[in-house]
Amino acid sequence: MNKIYAVGIGPGDYRHMTEQAREALETSQVIVGYTVYVDLVREHFPGKEFLTTPMRREEARCRMAFEEAEKGKTVSMICSGDAGVYGMAGLLLELGREYPDCQVEVIPGVTAALSGAAVLGAPLIHDFAVISLSDLLTPWELIEKRLACAAEGDFSICIYNPSSRKRNDYLKKACRILLKTRDPHTVCGVVRNIGRDGQSFRILTLEQLAETETDMFTTVFVGNSATREINGRMVTPRGYGSERREEE
Repeated sequence: MNKIYAVGIGPGDYRHMTEQAREALETSQVIVGYTVYVDLVREHFPGKEFLTTPMRREEARCRMAFEEAEKGKTVSMICSGDAGVYGMAGLLLELGREYPDCQVEVIPGVTAALSGAAVLGAPLIHDFAVISLSDLLTPWELIEKRLACAAEGDFSICIYNPSSRKRNDYLKKACRILLKTRDPHTVCGVVRNIGRDGQSFRILTLEQLAETETDMFTTVFVGNSATREINGRMVTPRGYGSERREEE
């Protein structure tokens, strides 16, 4: 059967790609993806055929992958982070009903919530929610509801796509929603260019976060009521007592 891999390549640095992802790309004759992501892997997989589309051409990109697979080629559709977290795995599986001779296999990768959390310390040790502020595919009213519910439930929150040129006030709007139930001194963190040149991070309060400029290369972390800054790192305690150190 014709094969398509939906591959999460991690945050971008080749070292952060899983061995399973590397094997899938090595096995493939064709690598398909958003132009920016293809450029991240191109030098590491010479001799492959690379096909790209710009942003917001996701369905065309998937159909391109299926058309190549129907020619008998093994194809990898690459996504930043994990293919199943705001990636292309879902759309490939949906469209796959139209291409019964093609099989889609999802290859996991390290999503920004995990790689960014490692940069900050340990902000996601306890229950957490991941919410994207992009309203291209999700109505803003639903995003607002999800933010409010996560805040009310005292989840640590990882925010993807906090702002862009057209959405430069979305993070501020999100912070206003969170501040209705969260202490303004809640510990937060921002990480930019995770796993790439120029990686940087900052720990700040929720009140300060509301006035912070971010972009599409930034991942935002909002702690829960127990999150603390410890020796310059962001830590959300899980609740272990001082006398209890063994792992569960």
